[in-house]
Amino acid sequence: MFAAVFNLHAESLDVHQLGDASDVKLFGDAGRAAFVCSTADSSGPPGEESVLHSLGGRYWIVGRIRLDAGRELQARLAAEIGNPPEAIPDALLCLHAYARWGERFTEFLAGDFAFALWDDERQSLIAVRDQMGVRLLFHARKGNTWFVGDSLDWIAARASTGRDLDDYWIADFLTGGCSREFERTIYRDIQRLAPAHTLKLNQAGAAIRSYWRLNVVEPVYFRDPRTYTERFRELLSLAVADRLPAGRVGIALSGGLDSTALAASTLDVTADASRIVAECEHYEEAMHIREDYFASLAARRLGIDLRIRVVDELVYDPQWRARDIRSAEPSISILNAYNIRQIDGDRARAAPVWLEGEGPDNALTLERNSYLGWLFGRRSWGRLAGALLQYARVKGIAGWTQTLRRHAGPQPEAKRPDTPPPWLNRDFAERLKLAERLATLGEGGDTSHPWRPLAIASFTSPFWQNDLDDMNFREQLAPIVRRHPYLDLRVTDFMLSVPPVPWGWKKHLMREAMRDRLPAEVLGREKTPLACYPDVASMRKHGLPEPSRGSRFERYVDRQQLPTVQASETEIYFAMAAYSLDHWLTHN
Repeated sequence: MFAAVFNLHAESLDVHQLGDASDVKLFGDAGRAAFVCSTADSSGPPGEESVLHSLGGRYWIVGRIRLDAGRELQARLAAEIGNPPEAIPDALLCLHAYARWGERFTEFLAGDFAFALWDDERQSLIAVRDQMGVRLLFHARKGNTWFVGDSLDWIAARASTGRDLDDYWIADFLTGGCSREFERTIYRDIQRLAPAHTLKLNQAGAAIRSYWRLNVVEPVYFRDPRTYTERFRELLSLAVADRLPAGRVGIALSGGLDSTALAASTLDVTADASRIVAECEHYEEAMHIREDYFASLAARRLGIDLRIRVVDELVYDPQWRARDIRSAEPSISILNAYNIRQIDGDRARAAPVWLEGEGPDNALTLERNSYLGWLFGRRSWGRLAGALLQYARVKGIAGWTQTLRRHAGPQPEAKRPDTPPPWLNRDFAERLKLAERLATLGEGGDTSHPWRPLAIASFTSPFWQNDLDDMNFREQLAPIVRRHPYLDLRVTDFMLSVPPVPWGWKKHLMREAMRDRLPAEVLGREKTPLACYPDVASMRKHGLPEPSRGSRFERYVDRQQLPTVQASETEIYFAMAAYSLDHWLTHN
């Protein structure tokens, strides 16, 4: 973990309250600032653990930092200020960038990072979180002292005033599994720094600002369709290369297109199948979606090692309440944290870094009507006609037949507005005006983009952020690091920039890019959603948890209204948040 502490009034900090003195470095007038860097519990491989670096004794940095396009950044710095030392760590690259460009340095950084930077001359502290929110960063103020770091527990132990809980965070968690606002945490007095934001602290006070926004102005148009696929493969290869460890690398391989394309790209970059180990989680009883079959096809085609893990009995831990495992905030993952720790511990022994396939489902949504409507509104008649012809061609007879069958059959009912679950404490829900909050905030996300509203909204939604936060929790359970090549800004920006019609239809861009790399059965496989909630099936088998009778829990939940084993899968699934909250309150 790492942390930074700063006193607004230039008062000396008490080092003994910050932890082990060997982990603490004091700065500034009268010791008003301090960095804390402990690698004792770091899960990262060399180069991504918490680090502390200095540049000339004037600038200091502490954090977890892995940069994309580091060589390009170093070359740019060399062209402007002369050659910095070769092969310097990413943390030092950040310091050189700050020394050259000042607070504009964030414009030149990309990757997975959360850090704090101290400028000794200006007596100021700048905390930065990466654009996509892969790494965590929290902050809080107690009196005149600010605390910043990646450990919520560490800050809560030192900065939380009475450790008062945030009822709005809890209400959102109970109704959706996470907060509907980026900045909130379980503690009322501790905030989460939003992705792509900086926090600056100096004698003038504190200032939070956004330094980057996910946006694409114009679509990318190429005359030759092959240019789209060539560019995609080139950018994905760059992203994979930036994320490769020195030795073996793991890939969480389903039988779907995203992870198999990632495996193919990794093989292209390494040119060594022995460096790649893949694992497929497979359900033998709960579902029959044949992930093992399709993953095996791809692995044999690529010549990489594949392990099949049967997970029917590993999706829920019936002994979870007795385990000595806790989370910084209530988390549904706590119900299976023990099995996650065992699985990821086994994976870590095979490879320290695992590549994940999140991103294309969000970035390559079809968004047909938004895009065609945008072209129509601009009177781009040539582009509109071309898009319609391309859409008809790529969809083909099979695609149009599926559409006709879907419209000829029974239509799904309109989704009802979200309402609080019946087991919420009524007084609690009414006091927070929870029904109004759900209707107003929904799933969040920025829907203002004229031709990519759904894609941009999905990446800017707190629910997307919660998925990344959950991966940070998983990294705390076992010595493993997850990296996300599709979230490389070069790749994400390109996927968002290609015309949704035709390239978003069933992720046509990826299917064409992998045409000569993956088996035809994998390329032709339809998107396969989970057929059930396998963890709910396991909970029914072992019996639902019995909530505690403490007043803290019953302030939020009417335990008498919680579902029974006879309730629907959906009802039980959403009640998992209540069980998780009960566990967290009991152990905090």
